[in-house]
Amino acid sequence: QGQFVESGGGTVHAGGSLRLSCAASAISFSLNVIGWNRRAPGKERERVATITTDNTTYYRDSVEGRFTISRDDAKNTAYLQMNDLKPEDTAVYYCVASGVSEGRGTQVTVSS
Repeated sequence: QGQFVESGGGTVHAGGSLRLSCAASAISFSLNVIGWNRRAPGKERERVATITTDNTTYYRDSVEGRFTISRDDAKNTAYLQMNDLKPEDTAVYYCVASGVSEGRGTQVTVSS
């Protein structure tokens, strides 16, 4: 079974930016729809963004216009560019795809 390894998280002030990456192994990456989820303490996990195999993208309303999901199939890697970060974006971010084990995720902390 494939697995994701996420990276790029950190601590930023509100209004700052981060670029997250998730590298996949042991999967046919180009054949998969990739999603970025996040999980904040005391909250349910939520889907942040999705990118299909033909690069169609979808975003939850709260990040629309601030976040951009992309993929590089040659590198088996997906990205999440996050701009104008807000304290409510604080969470562990991780990639998901059908049949792929969740990775540990990467922590994003936004201070006010």
